[in-house]
Amino acid sequence: MFCYQCEQTAKGTGCTTLGVCGKQADLSALQDLFIFALQGLSIFAVEGRRVGCSDPEVNLFICEGIFSTLTNVNFDNERFAALIRRTVELRERLKAAVKAAGGKVDFTEDAANFTPADTMAALVSQGEKVEIKPGGDNVDVTSLKHTLLFGLKGVAAYADHAKILGQEDEAVYAFVQEALAGILRTDLTVDDCVALAMKCGQINLRAMELLDAGNTTTYGHPVPTSVPLGAKKGKAILVSGHDLKDLETILVQSAGKGINVYTHGEMLPTHGYPGLKKYPHFYGHFGTAWQNQAKEFPLFPGAILMTTNCLQKPQASYADNIFTTGLVGWPGTTHVVNKDFSAVIAKALAMPGFTEDTDKGSVLVGFGRNTVLSVADKVIAAVKSKAIRHFFLVGGCDGAKPGRNYYTELVEKIPADCMVLTLACGKFRFFDQQLGDIGGIPRLLDIGQCNDAYSAIQIAVALANAFECGVNDLPLSIILSWYEQKAVAILLTLLSLGVKDIRLGPSLPAFITPNVLEVLVKNFDIKPTTTADADLKTILG
Repeated sequence: MFCYQCEQTAKGTGCTTLGVCGKQADLSALQDLFIFALQGLSIFAVEGRRVGCSDPEVNLFICEGIFSTLTNVNFDNERFAALIRRTVELRERLKAAVKAAGGKVDFTEDAANFTPADTMAALVSQGEKVEIKPGGDNVDVTSLKHTLLFGLKGVAAYADHAKILGQEDEAVYAFVQEALAGILRTDLTVDDCVALAMKCGQINLRAMELLDAGNTTTYGHPVPTSVPLGAKKGKAILVSGHDLKDLETILVQSAGKGINVYTHGEMLPTHGYPGLKKYPHFYGHFGTAWQNQAKEFPLFPGAILMTTNCLQKPQASYADNIFTTGLVGWPGTTHVVNKDFSAVIAKALAMPGFTEDTDKGSVLVGFGRNTVLSVADKVIAAVKSKAIRHFFLVGGCDGAKPGRNYYTELVEKIPADCMVLTLACGKFRFFDQQLGDIGGIPRLLDIGQCNDAYSAIQIAVALANAFECGVNDLPLSIILSWYEQKAVAILLTLLSLGVKDIRLGPSLPAFITPNVLEVLVKNFDIKPTTTADADLKTILG
């Protein structure tokens, strides 16, 4: 196998025997074969659009499919085998519709004519032949194609979440399919690939905007909310992942049953949404970031539901208590279909729950763009009076790889006249720090989940407009931590907006070649993180 799509890839170059995430070699082959099959389907989807033929089922299927190959989502070989076969069924159905509409159907690309094997072993063998790996006639073009592919996985995740809440845009589906099919082309230059990567960033901004609209129109704009980190006596359910609709559904289905619902990981910001916090049994937050679940989940005395990515191999100590839903899956783990969470609720009622109230403090969430911009006049006045010297956006993915203590140390050392904005699970390196306030505004502002980078961008644009300058001229530094492919999509969005001087860590992507890195440095002044002291000295002078 070969896989280098995440930051923790083995030796910083690529997993070749077993994925650091727990992905086996056969699963890696099946995922690569699934992407190959989706590329074939996308060829006909692109041609279909040319002749006025677009299939809504195909549009959603492609996004859900790409999302399912994102790190820590689905580890189930059988489900991928079924998805591969379904892809070809949809391809042939769309092919017939395109032909009837007068479109071209005699494509020669292997992906457009692929036939899946009958057995699992043969499918794996087919996958090994289309493995996603570096090299090719032009290693820099391959590097950029893979950057685009991994960015598409992030776009697909956000587009899927948005569709669940009733928000979609044909332009997002069209680009995803155009890019998937385009990656197969052999005539693309480095400049062509850079242009596609920048367009991916622009489309990701649209996908995050759609998801933001879905979240806020359904549940209201987040408001500042104190979230307990301790426990409340009683039965308990823990909800992890990112999906607000799943959380709401389990809140509705568990109401009145004597069960308290807790969040885990990137579900923490959901406590700020008025439409969710109205449920009296929606209590607090348990645990920290995704990579600590193997040591934290055994301590949770209730049922656990994984709604999106961030799943690790369930340990024996809690394997009977954990459930998956949606695109998430692990072989042998109970999977909830049709959003009937009665089995999760029954498990919670059968378990002991928390036997006493505990107080472990609290954290503040709910500082989305509406909240922050409602006090923009105070922020602007504080900057002009020099009460606020600088803004730091410190966010992104967390992970287990050494070096991530950089982010904790950085936030601890940021001077008291500076503000810290954060989002995504990278916040768990410092989310419970008591940093005080500046003029009544908390110095540490939790903007939300990773997709709430949209809110952060809107805040930065609004401040730039207020100061009549560009975003790059603001007293703002962006320090990102990355782990998986949604972070790649967000980085492409920032670059497509012309944002410069981004610090990225704890290590640079293995799929970025030296020449591609040189382009990023030259055009965007992107740089790796070094040490907290050195970076602060460079930023603040």
